[in-house]
Amino acid sequence: MSGPRESAAYAALITAAVVWGGSIVAQKVALGAFSAVEVSVFRGIGALGILIPLWWWKDQASTKWAFKDIGILSALGMGVLGNHLLILYGLQFIDAGAAGVIIGASPTITAVLSSLFLKDVPFSRVWVGCAISFVGVAIVSGGNASGDPGDKPLLGGILVVLALVSWALYTIGSRHVMERMTPLTVNWTTLLISILIQIPLLWTDHKVLDVGLASVSASGWMALVYVVVFATALGQQAWLYGVSGIGPSRAGVFINLIPVSSLLLSLIILGESFDVVKIIGIILVLSGVWLVTRSSTS
Repeated sequence: MSGPRESAAYAALITAAVVWGGSIVAQKVALGAFSAVEVSVFRGIGALGILIPLWWWKDQASTKWAFKDIGILSALGMGVLGNHLLILYGLQFIDAGAAGVIIGASPTITAVLSSLFLKDVPFSRVWVGCAISFVGVAIVSGGNASGDPGDKPLLGGILVVLALVSWALYTIGSRHVMERMTPLTVNWTTLLISILIQIPLLWTDHKVLDVGLASVSASGWMALVYVVVFATALGQQAWLYGVSGIGPSRAGVFINLIPVSSLLLSLIILGESFDVVKIIGIILVLSGVWLVTRSSTS
């Protein structure tokens, strides 16, 4: 693979991670007005309104469908569903900063599963960088504990970790199917499948459907728009492009940038503290990202 191609893949992965860091804050705000399923379904419908016209203009003519792709895309759709819903449910029990830090541990899950299923990069070449990043995540997590009595950090943490497993499997599976389909095609089809599965869940988990759209504040709508346009449409498309360029093992470590952006945006938007402990943690996270990239390309 050429240098420019890899550079573009790295830029796309960094963009996705930064955008998703902001998405954690936005989803937390949106949950004040919407239920978890409503946020997930509305974000998906809004993103499809962007992705499908773009796909039709860019990739529709060159897309070749095969019957065997139905099962693969359906399985990937379950991965999207698990990632979106489990993070949203987790955010009901932990704060945005803590969720962002936990998501920073995703590279270990992605690297292990990718090494097991794809064997694309030996784990021995990336484990040191992953370990350094994980230490940074742990340090930042220790400095971001919430004191709210209503929080259930253990339950919320478990839900977010399960979301990471779903995303790791999605990342690995999408690399295989993108040998025949473009990232944009995989993005909108798997997102559509996840929405179709979730629509019946609206009958069991709804909030704004009861009280009406007029009850949603301006901040709630802004948060939902951010999640739709940036996190779901732009972020996921950038992530798939990056994975197609460098593979899931090397791409997974860029998830460690999410706690950096989520903590910075939590400081700006939510007024959370940002101390020396968090700065040290962020330095370690970025050092791990650099080391894995360097080790994987050498």
